[in-house]
Amino acid sequence: MHKLKIVIEDGTLRSRILFVLGALVVFRLLAAIPIPGVNASVLQNFLSNNQFFGLLNVFSGGGFSTLSIVMLGVGPFITASIVMQLMTILIPSLKEMYQEEGDSGRMRFTQYSRYLTLPLALIQSFGFILLLQQNGVVPGLTALQLVTNMMVISAGSILLMWIGELISEFGVGNGVSLLIFAGIVARIPRDLSQLIFSFDVSQIPALIGFLAAALLIIAGVVYITEAERPIPITYARRVRGMKVMGGVSTYLPLRVNQAGVIPIVFALSILLFPQMIATFLAKSSILWLAHGASAVVAALANQWIYGSAYFILVFLFTYFYTAITFEPHQVAKNLQKNGAFIPGVRPGTNTMEYLGNIVTRITLVGALFLGILAVLPLILQGITGITVVTIGGTALLIVVSVVLDVIKKIDAQTSIREY
Repeated sequence: MHKLKIVIEDGTLRSRILFVLGALVVFRLLAAIPIPGVNASVLQNFLSNNQFFGLLNVFSGGGFSTLSIVMLGVGPFITASIVMQLMTILIPSLKEMYQEEGDSGRMRFTQYSRYLTLPLALIQSFGFILLLQQNGVVPGLTALQLVTNMMVISAGSILLMWIGELISEFGVGNGVSLLIFAGIVARIPRDLSQLIFSFDVSQIPALIGFLAAALLIIAGVVYITEAERPIPITYARRVRGMKVMGGVSTYLPLRVNQAGVIPIVFALSILLFPQMIATFLAKSSILWLAHGASAVVAALANQWIYGSAYFILVFLFTYFYTAITFEPHQVAKNLQKNGAFIPGVRPGTNTMEYLGNIVTRITLVGALFLGILAVLPLILQGITGITVVTIGGTALLIVVSVVLDVIKKIDAQTSIREY
């Protein structure tokens, strides 16, 4: 209550929170404006029968469910950021810019991600429009109409990217995450109303089991998100003139889930292209090509095959992204430069190997956790027969992570005010 009182009384913090709420209202208004010529009933059937696009709708912030002008959400910007981080492996100068040039280097790195967002948005909008045309969701378009829709959808994605950055700068929390969070939360009342209208007494045991599973998932997400492995660090004692420096013991926190929700985004991006390409080729005039593409579409429509591929990709990408974001060699080098060491471990190569082994072990827990969360909606749907994409594992991970992050940011701001 004391913290809440500070939030209410502090004008700056109150203005930040109101700015976030206003930006989210603008986002939801944009998400309600559809592109021209959408067949709503065909669209709902298409999304309900396709688990992949149902999950993709989660990451678009709910805009894909209405084919709004912001149907791509912040997906292109997220993809551009991922591509730029992957490019740091191939281009040493980018890696140096991101890791060693400080805030100015990260600002330039982010600017390159913004530049890359536009071509990615154009490519994704073109692919989705053609795919939806083939499924009868969007009527046949002339070349001019196709280009116009592509430009409108891409502009909507760029606009959301800008709104997300404004939230990060003038609001509280991460803007991109809050936009996805708002889309998920906005879908819950509609999905609950559909569940109430189609309620059957025989579903009560399944619903009770689902609610119990949801509570367990929330507890698990909080536990794994906050879990960390502390590595004891000791600073060597140094004498400079009349001052004795160092000799302090602290710890280096290694998070169990360092990758966050990024591996799930990676996996969705990888699974997207085979589905889109196979859907296009399934209507090819070349017989063998059409049969092969139809077999791929049918295979990905099988929940066992799709779920297995999804789990494996999430598991592998968790290790991959953790390896990019956490470099034991760089951490060991920085510790040695600052006169710090891990008790019982020699500085340099031994420290690097020690940190690498620990990260590999704890990442196993995070990778299994993310993989299970990713396929959990498929498992629950198979057991209960209830579609739970909106409040499934992935969505719960995003919602809980965003809430925890916002609470921490507000708590930090109130602590500053107190001091």
